[in-house]
Amino acid sequence: MDRNDLRVFTISGWSLKAFAPTAVGARRPLLLIHGWTGDENSMWVFGSQLSPDRLMLAPRAPHPSQHPKYGGYSWVASRAGQWASVTELAPAVAGLEALVGALESEYPETDFSRLDVAGFSQGAALAAAFTRSSPGRVGRLAMLAGFLPEDFADGLPPDTFRDLPVLIAHGTQDETVPVAMARTAQTVLAGAGATVTYCESEVGHKLGANCLRAFKEFFS
Repeated sequence: MDRNDLRVFTISGWSLKAFAPTAVGARRPLLLIHGWTGDENSMWVFGSQLSPDRLMLAPRAPHPSQHPKYGGYSWVASRAGQWASVTELAPAVAGLEALVGALESEYPETDFSRLDVAGFSQGAALAAAFTRSSPGRVGRLAMLAGFLPEDFADGLPPDTFRDLPVLIAHGTQDETVPVAMARTAQTVLAGAGATVTYCESEVGHKLGANCLRAFKEFFS
């Protein structure tokens, strides 16, 4: 990844970081969605693994995280509960949809009718909620050290994600998001028709080397 192709800018009230190679348009764009206390810089440890001819976009969440030590940002306005619900994430989903509309004008040579989404932790919950809202628009979904939003499966038709490629990668020693939540996500998404690739590593709240390779292969 050439650092000269990295760009930090603001559009429609969103701050984001983009990797925009000169020859953009051949591949689907990829949204990289950070977790709680993250920002637009957090997801590039994953983005740097991917093909340099892909447009990658990492927006900053709109709310301060309110974490006394780490700061950063959050996709929900408050953390009254530990796990965000579909309802709590709905404003963030609508915001992402509006952002994608603005990016279509910013990168007119790129086709945004289908895009890929990868999220980490709380960002994985948002990526799943975004996909649930517009299942036909997402080409691939990656949930990294994440969880499904509360009430995600409520009223979910069995073919909602028919043939959608999904990667779930998680650490068995994760004390922030228990691995049981990743296993539940695998069951729910497969039950709704998704084609799930599942990876575990003996690590904490991050990806192990084997799952990082799986992430690279998933988007290759």
